[in-house]
Amino acid sequence: MRRIHVGNALSAFGLGFTVPYLYVYVAQVRGLGAMTAGIVLAVFAVAALIVLPFAGRAIARRGPLPVLLAALVTAALGALSLGLAGGAGAVLLSAAALGAGQAVMQPALATMIVDCSTAETRSRAFAMQFFLQNLGLGVGGLIGGHLVDTTRVSSFTLLFAIEAAVFLLLVVLMATVRIPRSPRIADDPAEAGKTAGTGWRQLVGNRAMVQLCGLGFVLFFACYGQFESGLSAYGVEAAGIDTSTLGTALAANTLMIVVAQFAVLKFVERRRRSRVIAAVGLIWAVAWAAAAYAGLGQGSRAMATAAFVSTYALFGLGEAMLSPTVAPLVADLAPEGMAGQYNSAFALVKQLALALGPAAGGPLAASLPGPYVVTFLVFSLLITVLALRLGRGLSAAQDHPWAARSRVVARGGVAAEPVGAEA
Repeated sequence: MRRIHVGNALSAFGLGFTVPYLYVYVAQVRGLGAMTAGIVLAVFAVAALIVLPFAGRAIARRGPLPVLLAALVTAALGALSLGLAGGAGAVLLSAAALGAGQAVMQPALATMIVDCSTAETRSRAFAMQFFLQNLGLGVGGLIGGHLVDTTRVSSFTLLFAIEAAVFLLLVVLMATVRIPRSPRIADDPAEAGKTAGTGWRQLVGNRAMVQLCGLGFVLFFACYGQFESGLSAYGVEAAGIDTSTLGTALAANTLMIVVAQFAVLKFVERRRRSRVIAAVGLIWAVAWAAAAYAGLGQGSRAMATAAFVSTYALFGLGEAMLSPTVAPLVADLAPEGMAGQYNSAFALVKQLALALGPAAGGPLAASLPGPYVVTFLVFSLLITVLALRLGRGLSAAQDHPWAARSRVVARGGVAAEPVGAEA
């Protein structure tokens, strides 16, 4: 588990190392223009949407470790070729490889956490994963920002070469991990195809999982999908926030996650998961209300800035509450041997929301700031409604595992009784 957590941190470090500078690299340093740079960013999302359904099947058949190693090698090749690419075609192909590799890492690492944890330890494991991911992203972006120089192509080539080296180092580290044996789809091609198809039909037929995917789409669309597009555009256009303040707001978000992650963990573990998610919806509604005050209120510039920064901080608090809640719930809803497919399906929903969120939020925030904040405040309240509705369809072990374990102990049973089989 320690090696898996190091893998999470390193993969996030690689992502934060280069992605914030992709637009500048393609548009200005390589001189390919804003249109090509925009297409490159879109290619990242499209590549993820294409490969994730196949990743779920591969994880179910072969296990998460071989899939992770293949994804790391693909991402390393993509990063290295992106640093050397000069033409638009080479840049797009390299971005596709890098985006596909990075997208597959997430469900593979999540499935490895499921395989190496129990129902008792899973929430803490995913909380640690989220903490290290944010730490890796922050440190990667900070170091990468000090290495790049828009007047020298070689500085970006070095940046992408270091990212490739990080992924290859992770290949060596992950190759030493020994995953506990868990059920996999049979290697026989006919049986594998039949079981894989049945797995997707079973997933679609799992009403709770479908509801969770719908809820997840709204979560990622209304929060993560607005960070670097709609909300930042709203802050600059409507609230008159300085560009430097956007960096402060993002730092407040990361700081809140770092400070609150383990402080809220014990509280979250002892509550119903559906109610924790519902509470996050209310917290994010307050965040959007603060954003409305920042852009539409009549307060001073200092008050508007404080309200805008607090919006990002409140989002961070909600994220800290979700990390030990949503991912373990996906794992507990998955039938035995299907955690990889369920993780990949949820990652696909997340990626779709992250692709559509900026496309919908950015133009709306820039042209209609009032309707923008009202719309996403309503989305946050919808999270609360959907979470409470989801809770009615969950078993006690899925929605409130801490209480279920307590009852097992009281009856003299095994405290760490797995709950995945009850899904």
